[in-house]
Amino acid sequence: QVQLVESGGGLVQAGGSLRLSCAASGSIFNIEDMGWYRQAPEKQRELVAEITNDGRTNYADSVKGRFTVTRDYAKSTVYLQMNNLKPEDTAVYYCHADDIIFERPPYWGQGTQVTVAS
Repeated sequence: QVQLVESGGGLVQAGGSLRLSCAASGSIFNIEDMGWYRQAPEKQRELVAEITNDGRTNYADSVKGRFTVTRDYAKSTVYLQMNNLKPEDTAVYYCHADDIIFERPPYWGQGTQVTVAS
């Protein structure tokens, strides 16, 4: 089993920055890709950014140029640096990790609230 614990959410003014962290523990050698999803009220959960085991990244169009996902493999931690935040970025942000065994379900953190005030 893998446990994911997020930190770093909060309230920020539009144009500000936040950095989210997600630390993995447990069977960390089972982890493949890691990343971040978000869910705003009354909306579906959506991919924000992800990073593969070999460092390739993928971003939602809405955050390209503003958000950066990085990964510290030694610490089993993934980060999301969010700059130039907009009110529409307000959501609960969830850390996500895929298991190296495709048939196994992914792992999720408990979520951290990000609120951007206009």
